[in-house]
Amino acid sequence: MESETGDLTFKGLGVCEELLAACENLGWKVPSKIQAQSIPHALEGRDIIGLAETGSGKTGAFAIPILQALLECKGQPEAFFACVLSPTRELAIQICEQFQALGSGIGLRCISIVGGVDMNAQAISLGKRPHVLVATPGRLVDHLKSTKGFSLRTLKYLVLDEADRLLNMDFEKEIDEILNNIPKERKTYLYSATMTKKVGKLQRACLKNPVKVEASSKYSTVDTLKQQYRLVPAKYKDAYLVYILTEMTGSTSMVFTRTCESTRLLSLILRNLGLKAIPISGQMSQPKRLGALNKFKAGECNILICTDVASRGLDIPSVDMVINYNIPSNSKDYIHRVGRTARAGRTGIAISLVDQYEVEWYLQIEKLIGKKLPEYAAEEEEVLLLLERVSEAKRISQMKIKETAGKRRRSGGDDDDEEDRHLASLKKSAKSKRR
Repeated sequence: MESETGDLTFKGLGVCEELLAACENLGWKVPSKIQAQSIPHALEGRDIIGLAETGSGKTGAFAIPILQALLECKGQPEAFFACVLSPTRELAIQICEQFQALGSGIGLRCISIVGGVDMNAQAISLGKRPHVLVATPGRLVDHLKSTKGFSLRTLKYLVLDEADRLLNMDFEKEIDEILNNIPKERKTYLYSATMTKKVGKLQRACLKNPVKVEASSKYSTVDTLKQQYRLVPAKYKDAYLVYILTEMTGSTSMVFTRTCESTRLLSLILRNLGLKAIPISGQMSQPKRLGALNKFKAGECNILICTDVASRGLDIPSVDMVINYNIPSNSKDYIHRVGRTARAGRTGIAISLVDQYEVEWYLQIEKLIGKKLPEYAAEEEEVLLLLERVSEAKRISQMKIKETAGKRRRSGGDDDDEEDRHLASLKKSAKSKRR
């Protein structure tokens, strides 16, 4: 984890020996900017409000002080010592994994409590009284209401991660309920990519005399990110996407679309053309979403087709390229999407495919980031050579979606291997009809 913090080290920030060893094992050589600014104040016992871009290392910024405080407890560390609230299931699970990695040498018990998972199994895990709980607000409130013997009366630390997104997703009621069920005497860390009016209101409601730390300017993209755009007719957008992905064969790519339906359609089109693509969206069941994410992380599929569910927080460190297949109507979402690449000092590419209906949104993005982006160079004649194959792949993919819609509803999700077999069958049938 590289940074611009000079010769500063985790030891220099006051991190204890046990956690220094954990950082070393994770390959964290020097603290990131947000860690360098946050950790000393947190170790002094201050509340923190941190503004940091995605990929800045803020999980370490709040996890290290919590684990150090846990180690410094006299006698047996209390259960439910800390609670982290996250806006999405994937991010909650990822934060939990990071806590477990940092605390593996000190006997840490950490669990994630998210929707889409059996409540009874979670109640059993809560009964084992973990030290750290990472949760989505809705499911945590469910357990506070219905799980016998569970409470957060012993809580010493509360973390609100991605606070702007927590509030944008209308979790205000749940957060209020959680705040009413935890001790007022506690340490609170609030981390957010942006400082909105809602975040400011939440800060005033639940933090005491906080230290404000900021790792970046309000809306910025990192210097190691190469950003480009391409004006394309909407009818040729699929062909341009295939062209770019083919040109960048072997790269790890995330393709952002506007709707859950288009993630599935695009992934089928690309797989029909021999590219290793997999979708992730809010419509998928939790096991399917995690399965897709794990396949992408493991390199089994090098193209992740996603909605904005994957634009914030997920730790996917090896993304080479982000493609905006659809331009976001909220220009701030562009910052979060392209922040999936060029992380922690690495380089990356972001290409936006702008059709005739999205020009105004794209101009708003350029205004927000304060720069005019260069055009992605591609010979349209070369791109259009792909059009027939791409159109055929799209037709077959739409047939597949139509034919399996009923089966998907009954089974509760897709089976990727079954999809691939079905696609192969449809392709073979289409070829024989042409003959």
